[in-house]
Amino acid sequence: MPLNTVPLTPAELQARANAASAHLPGLILSAERLAAMVAPGAHGLRRAGPGEDFWQYRPATQGDTARAIDWRRSGRSDAQFVRDREAQTAQSVAIWVSNGQGMQFTGGADRPTKAARARLLALALAMVLLRGGEKVGLLGQPLRSGRMQAGRLAEALLTMTAGAGDDDQPDADTLRPGQRLVLIGDFLERPDWLPGVLSRASAMGARGAMLQLLDPDEEAFPYQGAVVFRSVSGAFSHDSRDAGGLRDAYRQRLAERRDWLAAQATGAGWHFGHHRTDHAPAVVLEWLYQVLGD
Repeated sequence: MPLNTVPLTPAELQARANAASAHLPGLILSAERLAAMVAPGAHGLRRAGPGEDFWQYRPATQGDTARAIDWRRSGRSDAQFVRDREAQTAQSVAIWVSNGQGMQFTGGADRPTKAARARLLALALAMVLLRGGEKVGLLGQPLRSGRMQAGRLAEALLTMTAGAGDDDQPDADTLRPGQRLVLIGDFLERPDWLPGVLSRASAMGARGAMLQLLDPDEEAFPYQGAVVFRSVSGAFSHDSRDAGGLRDAYRQRLAERRDWLAAQATGAGWHFGHHRTDHAPAVVLEWLYQVLGD
């Protein structure tokens, strides 16, 4: 079908802009409430330097002043010790949220779509990081600090349009050295692109976390009897007369996929986690924030 090239009138453009931004206040409020459950702080560099957190005791050496000596620790031995603090600095964190059509799935009206939960987690994580002084942005877009960045991210997340297929992938050309990365998707279609992206990121010194986000029906496979399975995009369709008979094989393949994803992440020095849309998001948000500091 040919594309419609008729330009929009100002009224039509305004109407579309209003529709696109209608959910902004709700998303921002929900993300703020969720982010408030996590205590932000600067991430350490795992080495001695300027900072507030204790790093290690070390024997005093020539050049250390009497003021630098920790006399309480030194009093427990015949040597003198200095209390080092851990170096801290602002990080640059890029977040990728899958916009494949498969992310629009929900197995029940009482649950959010995977896309909605992914947007909430991405924005709440960004808010926590921004409060800690980090630079944050969506992968491929400018990473900024400051209070205004949360609003920019909310708008960018809500105006994302679903791709043509059920799955998609991050643009490896947008990776930058030294970044922290967060990849959020369902990873149900085997992501053959993942080893290449992780290898390229590792070569740049970019580490991070992967989060597999699923609807509970995609984990439990509660279907029985005659069921027609169709992907959201319509690219896949399977007519089953005995859906319950597929359950064990499906769960086995899902477990194998999760093991593969975890192995890819571990091999690259990344972290891997998973989350269900019927679970409270605060726990996985805390996990994401903590592993980014490792």
